[in-house]
Amino acid sequence: MANLIYGVWDGKVHDYRQTQAGEQEALVAGLEGFAPDNATKAFIADRGFLIFDRDTNLVEAFSQYMAQAAKESCGRCTPCRVGTQRMRDLLAAYANGTAREACLNDLAVLAEQTTSSSLCGLGQSCAKSLGDALKHFRDEFKAGAGTAEQHSFVYTTAPCVEACPSKIDVPKYIDGVKGGKFDYALGVVMDKYSMAASCGRVCVRLCEAACRRTQAEGSAVGIRMLKRYAADQALLNNRLHLKKSLVQHKQRVAVIGAGPAGITCAYKLLQAGIQVDVYDMHKASGGMASVGIPSYRLPKDVLKAETEDLIREQGGNFFYEQKLGRDFTVDDLFAKGYDAVFLGYGAHKGSLLGVKNEDPSLDGYDSGVDFLLKVHKHVEYGEPFEVKGDVVVVGGGNVAMDCVRSAKRMGAKSVHLIYRRTIDDMPADHEEIVASEHEGIIFHCLTNPSSLVVENGKVVGVELLEMRQTEKDAKGRRNVEAVPGSEHVLKCDLVIAAIGQVVEQDTLKAEEGIERDRWHCITVNPDTLETSRKGVFAGGDCVLGPLTLVNALDHGERAAYAIRDYLLDGSAHITPQRRMQNLLAKNKLFSGECLQTQPVRKERARVPELDAIERIKTFDEVDGVISKEVAYEEATRCLRCYRLYSVVTEKSLKPGQKTSTIAG
Repeated sequence: MANLIYGVWDGKVHDYRQTQAGEQEALVAGLEGFAPDNATKAFIADRGFLIFDRDTNLVEAFSQYMAQAAKESCGRCTPCRVGTQRMRDLLAAYANGTAREACLNDLAVLAEQTTSSSLCGLGQSCAKSLGDALKHFRDEFKAGAGTAEQHSFVYTTAPCVEACPSKIDVPKYIDGVKGGKFDYALGVVMDKYSMAASCGRVCVRLCEAACRRTQAEGSAVGIRMLKRYAADQALLNNRLHLKKSLVQHKQRVAVIGAGPAGITCAYKLLQAGIQVDVYDMHKASGGMASVGIPSYRLPKDVLKAETEDLIREQGGNFFYEQKLGRDFTVDDLFAKGYDAVFLGYGAHKGSLLGVKNEDPSLDGYDSGVDFLLKVHKHVEYGEPFEVKGDVVVVGGGNVAMDCVRSAKRMGAKSVHLIYRRTIDDMPADHEEIVASEHEGIIFHCLTNPSSLVVENGKVVGVELLEMRQTEKDAKGRRNVEAVPGSEHVLKCDLVIAAIGQVVEQDTLKAEEGIERDRWHCITVNPDTLETSRKGVFAGGDCVLGPLTLVNALDHGERAAYAIRDYLLDGSAHITPQRRMQNLLAKNKLFSGECLQTQPVRKERARVPELDAIERIKTFDEVDGVISKEVAYEEATRCLRCYRLYSVVTEKSLKPGQKTSTIAG
């Protein structure tokens, strides 16, 4: 544990300068191990500052911290625009001895005025710790205190950024929309991944769940709709094109799986000048985003433009209908001369219900993923498939919603959704639940299947049990139990088990030396995504199990950076950004935050959509595009809740690395 010498945290002053050195309470856990063999000297944040080394140049540390604040100021209000620049300049002048001690009084006034008068979260938070330092430890501000370089790593982020697995700089691309700079906004997203328009349609919006606007009026900024708007402007104007990256390195990488993880990995490697070949078991790119998400939510031309078209444009190659474990092995890939392999295959096998008479070979029984694959092949390729009579779907997630809505569009007479808990407990996106209700799906909540009713090898019904909620457990969560004697049969022609997916067991062979867990998911280093076999990396559903599209995008990007480091430097590195993200998450530094200033109330925009009566007749996209005016108004709802976090270390975190950086 690092020895705290002095500081202020959450308003409490800590001063051990006159006492013997000893371990103090860890206010921020993990700082002592932030960087291996590189001692942490100080930590500065909006909630305070902590000093662990008596030789820390406090003036220089705050000077670099405030320089980043000035760089990030949007300039729309005077207190933040002028205040951050003035504080930066005064600190720099005092650090090099060209300003007198009286400037500290000016700094204290500026810190208070910037904090109390700024309109956005950045201005309201960036000078708080400086004000605390000047109030309680002014004697540590020493003019011209040494000329040795101060190694500061300053990380800019926000609650929405940290909630996003891909760590997209949300306020920055919203600023682009607000300013009418849609290419700029799209560029912020595409710095992370290529699938901006796709993610702008189907992302589960973890960022919106963290949005501080909900504290003001209960509705988050429409972050996803703004991402889609910026991306669609590029698609509509045929500007979704990048300058082709030139192959700069002799190494070649094989990417297995053309889903979100594999496409993102390929995209980032190609941008780094490394040649990539992509292998996939399907006829086209997109993975589960293609076969598992119906066209009414994600049009396939949009997906194709952001995956296959863009990767080919960047110089990547595709080899379709090639399945790992069936047509080739990892050993075969290395034998072909690849220098590294990324495994990004998905979880394509449906989970069983575990009820009596269940048999996947039965006529009238499908898993959710198999059903959606048949729908996909029918809609996209015209392969024969029809749905008749009454359909029962078991599950409460987004896959279940895709199944019920697709069955309706395929011509089912009636569609029933079976879910063992309440509608409020459903893990599916709320908008998907509402859309299903509007389209006439019949919900049976607090109901669970106990057996399939089978006649002559065909499913003709499902036996159901009524469920009831039990008392709350220690965590405040209610479980459910069956109601005795509540068995009843719901007649049907097709039962779809949409309760989850698993990774196929025979994709990898034991002799290939790639460690897996008991669910057949690949075991990786969580930061670098390296597997137990040298040169093999993995990410997405084959590591996480069936999770979300944006989690797969994150894995693809991180794997690409690790593979690049491995190929060019001999080993994969954990970036300072990743270390800081882990630190923030471990200490939950965004939890319990509240708005400093109550913003003006602004209603959230609504996305136009096709009428329910008409849309169930087609697989055309349901959600429409907001107007430029609506996009601007929605973008102005963003409070720019930026926060700065700085770690001062004894040595530079990485040779040649800049002293500050921005998430995204």
